[in-house]
Order: sequence, then C-alpha cells, then structure tokens
Amino acid sequence: MKSQGVSAKNRERRESLAQDAQVAFLDAALAQARDRILAEQAPEGYWCWPLEADCTIPSEYILMMHFMDEIDADLEVKLARYIRRRQMEEGGWPLYYDGRFDMSASVKAYYALKLAGDDVNAPHMARARALILEHGGAARCNVFTRIALAQFGQVPWRAIPFMPVELLLAPQWFPITLAKVSYWSRTVMVPLLGLCSLKVRARNPRGIGIAELFVRPPDEERDYFPIRSFMNFVLCKIERIGLRLERTIPRRLRARALARAEAWIVERRNGTGGLGAIFPAMVNAYEFLAARGYAPDHPYRRDALIAIQKLLLVADDEAYCQPCVSPIWDTGLVCLVLLAVDREGTKDAVRRALCWMRDGQLLDAPGDWRDSRPNLAGGGWPFQFENSHYPDLDDTSVVAWAMEESRDQAFVASIQRAAHWVAGMQSRNGGFGSFDVDNTHYYLNEIPFADHGALLDPPTSDVTARCVTLLARAASDDRYRPAIERAIAYLRSEQEPHGAWFGRWGTNYIYGTWSVLVGLRAAGIDRDDPAIRAAVRWLNAVQRADGGWGESNDSYHELASAGMSARSTAFQTAWALLALLAAGEADSESVRRGVRYLLAHREPGGLWEDVEFTAPGFPRVFYLKYHGYARYFPLWALACYREQAAP
Repeated sequence: MKSQGVSAKNRERRESLAQDAQVAFLDAALAQARDRILAEQAPEGYWCWPLEADCTIPSEYILMMHFMDEIDADLEVKLARYIRRRQMEEGGWPLYYDGRFDMSASVKAYYALKLAGDDVNAPHMARARALILEHGGAARCNVFTRIALAQFGQVPWRAIPFMPVELLLAPQWFPITLAKVSYWSRTVMVPLLGLCSLKVRARNPRGIGIAELFVRPPDEERDYFPIRSFMNFVLCKIERIGLRLERTIPRRLRARALARAEAWIVERRNGTGGLGAIFPAMVNAYEFLAARGYAPDHPYRRDALIAIQKLLLVADDEAYCQPCVSPIWDTGLVCLVLLAVDREGTKDAVRRALCWMRDGQLLDAPGDWRDSRPNLAGGGWPFQFENSHYPDLDDTSVVAWAMEESRDQAFVASIQRAAHWVAGMQSRNGGFGSFDVDNTHYYLNEIPFADHGALLDPPTSDVTARCVTLLARAASDDRYRPAIERAIAYLRSEQEPHGAWFGRWGTNYIYGTWSVLVGLRAAGIDRDDPAIRAAVRWLNAVQRADGGWGESNDSYHELASAGMSARSTAFQTAWALLALLAAGEADSESVRRGVRYLLAHREPGGLWEDVEFTAPGFPRVFYLKYHGYARYFPLWALACYREQAAP
C-alpha cells in the first residue's frame, strides 16, 4: 500500500513537472514570437507586411512601362526575373501558389517577358506558348486582358465589350451606373472607360506583338464572347448593337463625358496614395491623365506615378509590384494579437499603434458610400495608408474592436463613431458588405464586361461577423441589438450544409467559419447552439493527420475541396484553433493537436512561414498572399489557448 502511495505521488509529481515544462515551452514560444512582432513595428506605430499577388501585377507593370514608353531597364530585368521564377513546370502561370494554369495570367506574363527581351524560342517561352495554344490561344483571355491587347494592337477593338464613357452621365435609374457597382470596379472602370472610348494605343516603342499566341488571326476571330447564361446572351446582343451605334454619339456628348471622367478621377486621385489605392485603378488613371494631355511633371500625373512606384518591392535580384498595401488591417489585427499575448508588456506599442489609427479615422471626409447613406456620420477606416473616399467595414470593425479590447478611455469616442457608422451601413438582408450598402445588382455580373464576376460588393458572412463582433462589444446598452439580431439571422441563412461558412476575404471556409464563430460568441450565442456545434463538427472532420488544417484556393472552384489541401498551413491552423476556442473547445483533443502542430512548425526565429496564398481578392479571379498572416495569426491562437486551457 505504501509503495502504491509513493507511486501515485511520483506519477503526480511527473505529471506536474510535465505540465510545468509544457507551460514554460509555450510561454517561451509566445515571448519569442511577441518580440519578433514588436521589432517589426514602424516608428510611426503601424505594422505593414508585403501583400503579394500572382504574376499578373508585375506583368502589367512591364506592360505599363511600354504603354507609356517610360521603360526602367533595370527594374524591367528584375520584374522579368520574378515572373520567370514563378512559371509552372508545364509552361503557364497560375493565380496562386500550386494553382492551375490560368490563360489571362499566362498571356500577360508571356507578353511582358517578350517585351522585356526574352527570346520567343527560349525553352520557357516555347513551353508557355505551347500551353497557351493548347488551351485555345490568347483569344480566350478575359476582358481586362483583351483590353490591354487591343491597346497594344494585338486584337481588334471589337474584341472588347462596348462600355462607352457616356455611362458616367447616366441617371440613377439607368441599369448601369457607378453607384451600382463596387468601389474597386468603380475606380478601375472610370479611367478605363475613357481610355477605351478614346481607343488610346500603347506607344510600344519596340513594336513587339504576340501574334504567335493566337490559334487563328485575331482579325478573323469571331468568338471573343463565350456565352455564360441566357441573360448574358441577351446582353451580348444588346452590347453588339451599341457597338455599331457608337459612331452616332455626338462629339459634344463624348467631350462632356470625358470631362466628367477626368473630374471624377481628379477628385479621388488620393495624392500619392493613388486612385482607389489599388494598382489596376492607379495604372488606368495614370494612362488616362496622359491621354488627357497632362504633362509628366504635372502634379496630378507625377503623384499618380509615385503612387504606383510605392507599390514596388525591389530586391537585389528581382522585384514585384504589390496590388495595394494593408497597414490598417495588419495593425488592427496585430493589436488584438498583442493584447492577447501580453497586455502589460506590449501596452506602449499597442497604444502607439492605436493612436496612429485614431488619427486616420475618416469622420467627415467625402466618400462614395454617402450615395446610399447621405445623412450617416462618418467613422470608418480604409485598408491602406490613404484612401479617404473608401473606408471599409471590415477594417473599421477590427480597428474599433482592438480599441475596445485595449480598455483605454482615450479611444471611446473613436469606437462609438465607428460602431455608429458600421450599424448604419447594414444592408436590407441583415448582412454587411465591404464598402457599400445593398450592392446587390446581380444582373450586372452578366454584362459582357463582367466576365470576371466580381463587379459587385454584396454582403458576406466574414464581414458581417466582424461587424457583429464590434457592435456586440461597443455598447453596454442594447442600442445595436436589432442590427445584431438581423445580422445573426443572415449568418444562420448563410451556413453551408456541411456546417462551415464561405470566406470571401480569406481562404476559405476555415476563414469564414473562424470569423462567424467569433462573431456569434461575441453576440452571446450559446456554444451549444446547433449552428456552432455543426461548425465544430466540420472543423474536426477536416483536421489533417499532422494536427494542422489547410485549405487550398481550389475550394473556390470546387465545393468538394472545402477545408482540404495538400498540406497544413500555420495561418489556417490558427484560424481553426481560434474558431474552436471561440466555440468552447479549449480542452478538446483537436485543439491540443493543433497547438502541437503550431509549436512544432515554427521557423528558427520563432515565427511561422507558409508559401500558400492566404486570401482571394476576387474568388476564382485574383488571389493574394498576406505575408503577415503566417506571422501573427498563429501567435494569436497560441495566446488564446494559453488563456483558456493551458495548465
């Protein structure tokens, strides 16, 4: 009996020592990662990691230099090296890491490399050309690529949709107006409509073309507009009639429309932040200003070029261009992470970051969102350093959430302005879009111009959940309860049969499910709620054998691949853990296995790194890699685990 008692005491002592060792290891890992993140804070107070896209953006940068005959030879060499290095083994270019061949990205990459001086008979060019031709040739490119090809004289203008600049003069009741499309579509379209109506030709100083990428001569091609639906068929017929009538547009009307486009761009040019603070809109605006006669040294044109150049990331051997930058988003999330890791030890860094963001809150600035809410007081934040016309609800909710979590009275007024603005931007169906209210004119995705299917900004589950999280935390009374209840009803309606939620702004169902579970719990929904239990079952079902989670961007193409990928990733494992922790699963074996995965897959410096792209810009069309996600989301998950479950 005595020996059994000693044995039991020894076992308890060993278990206690093991637990102490686990806690010490976890604490050390958190401290090391925390210190790395703190060291990467900018002097001004923000954090901002690179935002990388596919090779379309650096290819378009080379095309822009040749369009304008403003070629930086050294930069071109580095951009071309980046593009070559990301070519698929079979010859084309994908939209995301380990993705499938994409025709438009491949044609632009091939053309950019040829413009940069690559020999068409070089093995990598021959492989690319063969694969492009095998898939039907460059005539099968999307609309935006065909517009670029028309500008370079590679396809006739009839290969692009008829979208006259006179649309800017249309009354609000007209089926196609700027107010009916998303912010990103608006900022891209306005200068592009001007360029296409003027039929501006690229200068193309070396006279380089890509006739070899067409199965039949472009002038003989008759199938530039594959039919997507019956409505698309009807709209294509109407569009072709409009094209034939273009010559009847009065010159004075066209001049008035071009002047309207110019004034619209000048108002929103955003200084050196660029139109819309996104690369495609910036490039179109820069080229349009040149076409309108602005000299290279004019402040508008000079600032437009500076805005584009600020997106470049240039290393010794190669360079790429970011589609935009993400300082507000990164900073808001990092503040939440640090508050979870070490509230006292990071207090000064977090306060500097929150003060930096407070000073950038858009209170009375003009914005396109006021078209639908003219009497709503402002209070939002944009995604980028500068984008005053376009605050978004996702960033605003994260920033105000971080301010509320800080418990610092200095930010109370900012939180209340943000919450009031967010609540006022709720759509009729109870959900929240990213930038606009009720941006749900779905027929517009059927027009020939919108073959990318991303013309609109409808409510989504992830943004709605973030808004719920803020509104549930922002007021001690029930002032936002009606808005929250409507949003929760929307979220319930959006849950997939398998239990997850679609992720519009992060890949994919793992991201969406994390977002929604956090929002539901913030709103007081019980962890035993059937919707939450269904989500937990799905997350458990898609956990991988190594304890992590991973989901490919393929899931935007194939629902059957939801929650699945070739390997686990740190950032998606973190999302899954944060979701399960929100659902009260801290003591589950799934969570413990996920934590072990993160602890075992740190890089030597104490952080994490994944090669995978982390989010769609536009599902099935454009994808992004937030380089910060693999750094701070795993840290957040481990900190929340320590708070809830670590012995």
